[in-house]
Amino acid sequence: MPTPTEIDAAPFVRLSAVTKRFGAASPALDAIEGVILGGRITGLVGPDGAGKTTLIRLMTGLMLADEGTVEVLGYDTRRDPAAIQAAIGYMPQRFGLYEDLTVQENLDLYADLRGLPKTERGRTFAELLEFTDLARFTGRLAGKLSGGMKQKLGLACALLRKPRLLLLDEPGVGVDPISRRDLWKMVENLTAEGIGVVWSTAYLEEAEACDHVFLLNQGRLLFSGPPQEMTGRVDDRVFRLSGVDGRRRDRLARLLDQDGVIDGVIQGEAIRLVMKPGLPPPTLGTDDGAPPARASVTPPRFEDAFVDMLGGGPGGRSRLAETQRAFTEEAGRPVIEARGLTKRFGDFTAADSITFDIPRGEIFGLLGPNGAGKSTTFKMLCGLLKPSAGEGRVAGFDLRRDAAEARNRLGYMAQKFSLYGDLNVIQNLNFFAGVYGLSGARKRERIDLMTEIFDFRSIHDISAKDLPLGLKQRLALASAVLHEPEVLFLDEPTSGVDPITRREFWTHINGLVEKGVTVLVTTHFMDEAEYCDRISLIYRGRSIALGSPDEMKARVASNNLPDPTMEDAFVALVQDSEAKEAA
Repeated sequence: MPTPTEIDAAPFVRLSAVTKRFGAASPALDAIEGVILGGRITGLVGPDGAGKTTLIRLMTGLMLADEGTVEVLGYDTRRDPAAIQAAIGYMPQRFGLYEDLTVQENLDLYADLRGLPKTERGRTFAELLEFTDLARFTGRLAGKLSGGMKQKLGLACALLRKPRLLLLDEPGVGVDPISRRDLWKMVENLTAEGIGVVWSTAYLEEAEACDHVFLLNQGRLLFSGPPQEMTGRVDDRVFRLSGVDGRRRDRLARLLDQDGVIDGVIQGEAIRLVMKPGLPPPTLGTDDGAPPARASVTPPRFEDAFVDMLGGGPGGRSRLAETQRAFTEEAGRPVIEARGLTKRFGDFTAADSITFDIPRGEIFGLLGPNGAGKSTTFKMLCGLLKPSAGEGRVAGFDLRRDAAEARNRLGYMAQKFSLYGDLNVIQNLNFFAGVYGLSGARKRERIDLMTEIFDFRSIHDISAKDLPLGLKQRLALASAVLHEPEVLFLDEPTSGVDPITRREFWTHINGLVEKGVTVLVTTHFMDEAEYCDRISLIYRGRSIALGSPDEMKARVASNNLPDPTMEDAFVALVQDSEAKEAA
């Protein structure tokens, strides 16, 4: 009989040449090999459509592979799916909480479904509510919980009968950095008990927190191993250019088109570059004879290595920006203005006296935990919500009196895909062109241009709902800029898309900003927050910090944290606000 040590060392999951197809398309999974061990976090990492959810569903026995074998906890998924399902915990990507039931009622329902004996429920509920910090909210409807709290409740329901293997399908999607850190701490505590955890994610920064990573892209396994092994592939090839004078976005665009540059992004006041092996970063001079930017080697990120593996980013040229008319009038005046913006829902104040100005040609970020009020602020400035008090102006138009005129000056890209799924690509473009007042030759010209720039010709008759996420996001952006708006509102625009599509998206945005377009963006990606010129951090309905990314990081720097990340700054500033309120 094997010893406990030998049992613990045995793979919890064994994947052998696992292939899964849906129809005649390329395989969703193509001959995947690997093992998953207990007592550690294994990351299934990759963009939307990579095959992560399919692989997790194969592990649950809810779906069977077309070729190859999947063994979970010693059971074959073809022969013993019931035994597997009794021993695992599974939290789907869209967890089936009942939003009209309270937290406690959801726990009761899932306890019934999982067959948890009534004699064990009191103790189990108490442990899980303490573990997830939901004890204060047992009477709250699930639909009224923030995104992070919903994920914690989903985790609690998956743990009602403590599993040997816990499968989490993108638990961090749409969750703010503080809630994401809480989830990671909970999961790390579970692995200390020997539970095996599979954490699926499109956030490449989360890959670095895993013990082992399966990196998937378009159904293929590109890498399997510790994340440090992946990032080590670009050691000494990632550089930070500081002291960048003048227009960083224009300089980045020029750098991306130089030989030897694999990838590059804005990082606060600096530029971050990934170079080909053995090449130094190019010299970045200035137009006015000032000293050139200083280049220093910086620690690589998992995303740096992934983009390098994919052959590099899309370059610095944006056809979209090249065809955009320039907005140069009154360059210093505010294009977006918030003056004491307040929104109340009954006795609850969702946004409280929010005030800021955004000048022409600036990217301004709204950051905050789930439920903090940033989406409410965003919607008031779009003209989608009427403020209870205060004033908002866009392109000189008052949002109370002239909301229709203001909306004609802006383009809007919603957090959740807002195009019409049953209309095809061209029909969506035609519809939004009409909404924005385009007609005749001008309408045909702009639709033809978007079709060419975003390469829609081969997919023009496909329904929007059937497009991969990356193409949906391209279509959403194309629809938002059809009428050449001077203001763009982007609500978490790149969630779930692959790194190359993200780079392409931001290349377009950076180019548009260089033409004088003003951008207001919300994001949970802390590296994207660094692309902003300034940020307002909103918490409990109030703006608790306003400044550039570098200014925010400098505010929280200390001897213990001399070089904080944007996520460190986010968490520290929120915690400081909580401490001041409690004092």
